[in-house]
Amino acid sequence: MAERIDSQRTMARLRMQGVSKRFGATIALQDVSIEVAAGQILALVGENGAGKSTLMKVLSGAIRADAGQMWLDGETYSPSNPLESRQAGVAMIYQELSLTPHLSVQENIMLGTEPSRMGIVRWKEVRRRAIEAIREFDNPELTPDARVSKLSVGSQQLVEIARALATGCRVLVLDEPTSSLTRQDVERLFEIIDRLKQQGKAIVYISHFIEEVRRVADKVTVLRDGQVAGSSDVDAISNEQIITMMVGRQVEELYPRSQRKRGEVILQVKDLAGIEKPQSASLKLHRGEVVGIAGLIGAGRTELLRSLFGLDPVRSGQIKLGVYTGQASPARRWAQGAGILSEDRKEEGLALALSIAENVTLSRLKGFGPLGMVLPSRQNAAADRWIEKLGIRCRDVRQSVLSLSGGNQQRVALARLLQHDVDVFLLDEPTRGIDVAAKALIYKLIDELASGSPAEGREPKAVLMVSSYLPELLGVCDRVAVMCRGKLGPTRPIGETDEHKLMLEATGQKI
Repeated sequence: MAERIDSQRTMARLRMQGVSKRFGATIALQDVSIEVAAGQILALVGENGAGKSTLMKVLSGAIRADAGQMWLDGETYSPSNPLESRQAGVAMIYQELSLTPHLSVQENIMLGTEPSRMGIVRWKEVRRRAIEAIREFDNPELTPDARVSKLSVGSQQLVEIARALATGCRVLVLDEPTSSLTRQDVERLFEIIDRLKQQGKAIVYISHFIEEVRRVADKVTVLRDGQVAGSSDVDAISNEQIITMMVGRQVEELYPRSQRKRGEVILQVKDLAGIEKPQSASLKLHRGEVVGIAGLIGAGRTELLRSLFGLDPVRSGQIKLGVYTGQASPARRWAQGAGILSEDRKEEGLALALSIAENVTLSRLKGFGPLGMVLPSRQNAAADRWIEKLGIRCRDVRQSVLSLSGGNQQRVALARLLQHDVDVFLLDEPTRGIDVAAKALIYKLIDELASGSPAEGREPKAVLMVSSYLPELLGVCDRVAVMCRGKLGPTRPIGETDEHKLMLEATGQKI
């Protein structure tokens, strides 16, 4: 097998050369060239808006390039639509899975390519090919008749990969494949990727996580502003060099930490229980500190924040926010000085059809005009301030949030909390799905919130932050607590824990 793969690597399985694409006056891609051999993994990285998605849409046939050529195993490749791409052996697995939830595993695997005779689907053949595809994964959850809607996110992703294998893919593109997976599912996915590599698949791996790139990839290509900023073997380049190529400048410190002075308790929770989750949570959050909540997906972390903010009902327990005690509606929580950043910014965190200015000022319209009126000039001025401070890339303040990249949408959601000037920030996965540069800005912002600035009259705030990315919690927070099966453990200073200890606690083991 090794000898066969080595011989295949003398010629690139996938080659894209001189690819360019314009959308009106916007240059999305300019003279981009990449190649990946059979049995090789190429990591494609870059900031949001760097051109990664556009390049992959060209590869999949979803859009046609203005210039450039593509080859598969030395033969010219120019799909006119995604179906032609799939039939040619190029499979795309996007961050947002494209499955049909009400259908079975076998129906999803063969959807659109069902073997048939005289218009009648050959279900025995469908089942045989589906079983052959899912046998690769050794996952008891994956059975031909299982309904996809009943599967975990990790298993649903495996159905997508099985569909690619069933149609005989030669090139597999994985776009942010771990963004919604548990740590256990991530490790299982990495094992599968390693096996597919050994089988001679050419894999393009898109990720914002440099650690993942180093774990799975052989080569890395960095895109910036629609152009190739650099390419290298993974072993020959440092994390700092990758980040510098991505952002076009040196990122001095990913996790800044100014001097923080812990003040009075501003949020106190005792024996809090929701309808299902959390089952039991107690903590104290002080002004001038960042407290992190670690745990596996489904442990109850999001439910805890939602209960604190009044979005989910509370069954028992006590909440004291500043001088206010007891349960409250979200509107009351805003008035009491707390704001929440939802992990699902598109469904809950933003009004996508509205403009940047409208989103930034949505929760606090007072003061934008006389007699309760909202004057657009004042509203725009308020939004302009945050666009400049947070580096939101946009045409102007009246641009719809829907048209922004994910990282810029996240900055708009944060701008609303800053505009409201809350004292307690409840942040649920604040950096999920955004690039390194956007993460660095958010980490800097969190540090500024916690440290304050007496010289500028900015009082320190309090931050309660949920994250699945343990290095982030250890880098940003002062203390961290772990939630396991609905129960929140004690908070510990960052200096007394590490990733291994946090994961042991998250999986219910003693440390």
